[in-house]
Amino acid sequence: MAPAVRLRSAVALLGGFPVLAGADLEVQMGEVVLLQGANGAGKTSLLRTCAGLLAVVSGSAVVLGCDLTLDRRAVRRRVGLLGHATALYDDLTVEDNVRFAVRAAGAPSAAVEPALIRLGLGGRLRSVGASRLSAGQRRRTALAVLVARQPELWLLDEPHAGLDAEHRDLLDDLIRDAVAGGAAVLMASHELDRASALAHRTVTMAGGQVLPARPAPRSGLPTPATDPPGAAAHQPAGISPPHDGFEVLEVAHVA
Repeated sequence: MAPAVRLRSAVALLGGFPVLAGADLEVQMGEVVLLQGANGAGKTSLLRTCAGLLAVVSGSAVVLGCDLTLDRRAVRRRVGLLGHATALYDDLTVEDNVRFAVRAAGAPSAAVEPALIRLGLGGRLRSVGASRLSAGQRRRTALAVLVARQPELWLLDEPHAGLDAEHRDLLDDLIRDAVAGGAAVLMASHELDRASALAHRTVTMAGGQVLPARPAPRSGLPTPATDPPGAAAHQPAGISPPHDGFEVLEVAHVA
């Protein structure tokens, strides 16, 4: 089976700045991969690139069999991106937001109701306008969009943010269900204890690159959530790490 994601020396620009600076990464279907690294390391940019939202100007990038250097729009209906912003339409109700996203992605409408119920949105909240939702309710609605669209690749940026304990546990179950169904998950999170429990493996980013894997420490303790010693040596000459501002340009779903 072909990988869900295969990046080779991928360079992506944002405003003329290389937010990915020769990234190499492979993610298999049915795998959860955790991205770790400091703010500005390129994690969000990598997720947005895989979603077809940033142009790959050098190297190669194939996601779900789609060559993003040739047509990055082709993959958008098949991936689901959950970022810091929920990207809901404030003039639509909760249910209408989910139904609209499902239609735009060409997913079956029958998936809407189960998604609403699973996220606790099947009661009175379904008819509430998005502008009247709390931050947690907006986050759950964005998750309902993701679940109902049934993407083959889940791209998650700090996915537990804004959720209470009950719904953080629910999100973990949703991720496990997606992987059991054959989807791949690429996730960036600073909550390493929770995210590591979900991930099959962890990769570290710095300066827009994926750093080489390091051997596990002999103590068996988790690898600290810091850049490995010598990370600066992997930074291409003349390229500085992206400014933190590049890391907050988010969308909640791609259609």
